[in-house]
Amino acid sequence: MSKNPKSHTSSNTEKDPDDWVSGDEPMTGAQRSYLKTLSDQAHRPEAYAEDLTKAEASKRIDHLKQELDLD
Repeated sequence: MSKNPKSHTSSNTEKDPDDWVSGDEPMTGAQRSYLKTLSDQAHRPEAYAEDLTKAEASKRIDHLKQELDLD
């Protein structure tokens, strides 16, 4: 039985961002927009930065969602 990582049904949001293959790439446009929105809603402008990686942005988004009780 081979272990094909694409054969399981978990999504990237369920995987630790530190384990993402593309985690060191710049954050996506969608992440940038969502992070900006959440940081504004939480009155935490310091949570937003233009130079974040995908993994860093994901962690900050998750943290802000918890703060705002959006989970």
